[in-house]
Amino acid sequence: MRMQGQVILVTGGASGIGLATVKRALEDGASVIMADLATSEGAERAAHLDTLHPGKCRFVAVDVSSSADVDAMIGTALQHFGRLDGVFNNAGIGGMSPATDYADEDFLRIIDINLNGVFRVARASLKVMYGQGSGSIVNCASILGVFGQSMTAAYSAAKGGVVNLTRTLSLEAAPHGVRVNAIGPGYIDTPLLSAVDDDMMKALVSLHPLGRLGRPEEVASAALFLMSTEASFITGAHLMVDGGFTAGKS
Repeated sequence: MRMQGQVILVTGGASGIGLATVKRALEDGASVIMADLATSEGAERAAHLDTLHPGKCRFVAVDVSSSADVDAMIGTALQHFGRLDGVFNNAGIGGMSPATDYADEDFLRIIDINLNGVFRVARASLKVMYGQGSGSIVNCASILGVFGQSMTAAYSAAKGGVVNLTRTLSLEAAPHGVRVNAIGPGYIDTPLLSAVDDDMMKALVSLHPLGRLGRPEEVASAALFLMSTEASFITGAHLMVDGGFTAGKS
C-alpha cells in the first residue's frame, strides 16, 4: 500500500472526487482528514469509513473562504495524527453566467472559494510541511485552467489562477523538500452532473476523445499518485485527467 503511514488531508472530501480520494487513500493505507462544510454529509460518511478503517478517518468542518477555519482544520489534523504528508486541495464551487450578467458578489464568491481558498489551504499546509522538511500538495484545477469556455468567466479565471499559483508555490516549496502539483479534470461523472439532460450529456461526452466522462476514482488515482513517492521528481506540473479533452480536436 503506497500511502501506508501517510497522513492525507482532502478538502471537499464529502462527495464526488473528494470522497473518492478519501476512500482510495484509506485503501492505500493512509490516515485521512475528510474536510468539508458543516452542512455536508461528511461527518456521517467519515464515521462510516472509520468503522472500515478504525482510527484512520476523521471529519473536520471547514469553510475555505475563512482563514480561521482553514488554520483550525490544519491544527485538528496535527492534533489527531501528528503530521501532514499530503493535501488534496479540492474544495470548490461551480457557476455559470454571461460575463455581462455577473454580479460582483457572485463573481467574487467563486474566486474566493476556488482560488483564494486553494491559497489559504496551501499556505497553512506549507507552514507545517516546511517544518517537517517534506510533504506534497495537489491542487484541483481543471481543463478550464487552460481552456476558456463561455459562461464561465469566474470559474475559468479561478482555475487558471490555480494553475499558475501551483507553479509559483512549487518554486518556493522545492528548497524545503515539499512538492506542489495540480490536476486538471475533464468532465467527471459526479452528482454535479445529475441535472444535465440527455442531449447535454451526449455533447459533454463528445468533447472527450476517449468517448466517455471520467470517473471520480480516476481523478483520485491521479491525485494520490502525485502525493506519493512514486512522483518524487514531479513538481510544478498540471496533470490533465481529461480523456484527451485538451489534446485538441480530431
